[in-house]
Amino acid sequence: MLNSKRVIAATLLGFICGFICYGLASSGPQSLPTAVAIQMILSRALLGFAIGISIFKMGHWTIHGVVMGLIFSLPLAVGGLMAPVNAEFSPSSMFIATLVMGIIYGLLIEFVTTVLLKAKMLVQVKAG
Repeated sequence: MLNSKRVIAATLLGFICGFICYGLASSGPQSLPTAVAIQMILSRALLGFAIGISIFKMGHWTIHGVVMGLIFSLPLAVGGLMAPVNAEFSPSSMFIATLVMGIIYGLLIEFVTTVLLKAKMLVQVKAG
């Protein structure tokens, strides 16, 4: 059983984090290609959706946010390894920064969804 309030809120928060991520990334001297911007926004939206539908109990909401942020940021971080080398960021620092920001976004999405909006994860219990 899914908590629809949780799925919708987490997905919307993921989109917001995606636009924040895009804003931070586009503040550099070069403009971002449209495909990269779309990938950033949708990657963070996917993170929010995954947090919203997840039923994996990991002990505490903070652990859940960190793990989900890390897992769902890996594809975007690997893409960052292919970024051209410039004076501001090397590909390895882009990889690490993407993972760290993914963990932060995962924590923020989970915090707002679980604590502030009180849309907790629903786990269906089977009668034995």
